[in-house]
Parts: sequence; structure tokens; C-alpha cells
Amino acid sequence: QVQLVESGGGLVQPGGSLRLSCAASERTFSTYTMAWFRQAPGKEREFVAAISLSGDITYYTTYYTDSVKGRFTISRDNAKNTMYLQMNTLKPEDTAVYYCAAGFSPRAVATTSYHYWGQGTQVTVSS
Repeated sequence: QVQLVESGGGLVQPGGSLRLSCAASERTFSTYTMAWFRQAPGKEREFVAAISLSGDITYYTTYYTDSVKGRFTISRDNAKNTMYLQMNTLKPEDTAVYYCAAGFSPRAVATTSYHYWGQGTQVTVSS
């Protein structure tokens, strides 16, 4: 059972930045596809970004939903069992609870593809 704990959320003004962290309990963290999802009030949980091993297991690939490309960066530090989401140029529409997730499928964007979830961290973008 993988336990995931998010941190780093908060209130930020439009145009500001935040960095979210997701700490994992699993020592085989490096093999998982890790992702960030978000859920705004009254909306379904949506994919934000993910990072997964390449097919030949030599490097990681990243992918993003269109609305965050160029503003958000996903990364991971396997030595610390931690994943990050650097969020720049934040907009009010980025306001949501952000969840980290772990799974086994590469390039997966559906919530059903992920087996483990954190409890979420609130991000509010407002002036």
C-alpha cells in the first residue's frame, strides 16, 4: 500500500507561484507513474500532469493538460521519494484541490488508471 501526502498549497494572487510536493511511502517509488490531478468545486477531478518511465526504463517523460502547458512543471526526486509540481503564472481558474496519484500505466490521464491517491491540498488563486 503506497501512502501519498501532499503539501504546499495555499492562497496566492493571480500571476503568482506555488510549488506542491507529494511524498510517497513506497521504496519502489521510482517505478511508478506519478501524476497530479485537481478538482474544483462542482467539477469532476481532472488530469493536470504526469511523469513516467520511458519504455526502455532509461529516462522519464512528462505530459500536461493543455491549460497548464508552459506554466506548470512536474518533476520527481527518487532519492527523496517525492514528486513536485511547480506552478507559475497562476490564474483564478487554477483554483482547486490538487491531488497526487500513483499508478502503473505510462501516459495515463484517467483517474481510473491510478491506484493510490493523496488526501489533497487546496490551491486558491485570488486577489
